[in-house]
Amino acid sequence: MRSSLNADVPVARPGEFAPLRIGSLSVDPPVVLAPMAGVTNAPFRTLCRRFSDQRCLYVSEMITARSFVMGHEKTLRLASFGEEEQGTVRSVQLYGTHPSSLGKAARILSQDWGVDHIDMNFGCPVRKVTSAGGGSALPARPRLLARLVRSAVESAGHVPVTIKFRIGIDDDVTTFLDAGRVGESEGCAAVALHARTAAQLYNGDADWTAIARLKEAVQSIPVLGNGDIFEAFDALRMMRETGCDGVVVGRGCLGRPWLFRDLCDVFDGREPAAPPGLGEVRDTLIEHADLLTGFFGESIAMFHIRKWSGWYLKSFPGVRRMMDTLHRVTTRAELVAAVADLDPDVPYPEAALRVRRCKTGRTQKVSLPEGFLDDRDCDEPLFADPTEDEAEGPGGG
Repeated sequence: MRSSLNADVPVARPGEFAPLRIGSLSVDPPVVLAPMAGVTNAPFRTLCRRFSDQRCLYVSEMITARSFVMGHEKTLRLASFGEEEQGTVRSVQLYGTHPSSLGKAARILSQDWGVDHIDMNFGCPVRKVTSAGGGSALPARPRLLARLVRSAVESAGHVPVTIKFRIGIDDDVTTFLDAGRVGESEGCAAVALHARTAAQLYNGDADWTAIARLKEAVQSIPVLGNGDIFEAFDALRMMRETGCDGVVVGRGCLGRPWLFRDLCDVFDGREPAAPPGLGEVRDTLIEHADLLTGFFGESIAMFHIRKWSGWYLKSFPGVRRMMDTLHRVTTRAELVAAVADLDPDVPYPEAALRVRRCKTGRTQKVSLPEGFLDDRDCDEPLFADPTEDEAEGPGGG
């Protein structure tokens, strides 16, 4: 099944796209799961890995460097890997605004935890992050950005470090070209651009032309594009239109871990399999709940699965009446009972291919520290890095 937007997009030709090289890592197909707070924990990564036969690169949700260095239990859990991830490429995303804590965290991850890849978050648009001068605000101070990247790269040793960022704060303050050049000059193995500003949040269309501009400016390391990958064919279009070296898949895979199977298919030159019917979607939802339970325990798992229920069942006819019940489940038994009467033969709705599975329809005035843009040459952090509880919320770039 394809949407009308991708009706005429051909699958990849033999040799058309090279594997993505991130340091010594080879990612084939050149596809990365975007780090998303509250989403890309070990259970969801495990599901995505199963559908893709362990291919692609799967990044953890954001963890704060300070909490990780301090050994906070919650942070260590979020940074951990599932049983099926042992022996696979392990990737963690770090957030921080202090070179010392980022450097310490990168050293622990590379030397003690044996991770294979470290990503750094300079794209989060959430108010509590930008108001402290972090996330998507930080690239507006490129000298501080350079210090942070340098500290992580030097501390990580042989482990490749990448950075992810947005176009800028808003249309008047764009920072992506400076951020890309900083990443390249300070030793990053790749850079990734979410082609929206922080003011856009997740609203409107991603500006893929910015990815093409970044690719022209950064030529010695791979450039990855992120934004509006809802179908596997979107990834092919992005790479063909922008010349980028790989794609980062974010909210398009929420409730759709089989998107990574489709991505492997189209990059291998095959038409993707038909999307699952309602019966398989229901089974995957329950399987996801079981993985969450094994990782967090039943109480926390059911809290998580409430949001996932809406994402999995989005656009299926007749399920809206069930949402109130699904958003109140507290046990696995309640979840199973709530979806027991779904008709397994209902086909996947075409509308679900491109429907937005996140908050959309609004923009924001980005909250910044007072005077933050008056001294963009400053290379000193403004505040202490938050702990995991203080930074908790919808993160990612």
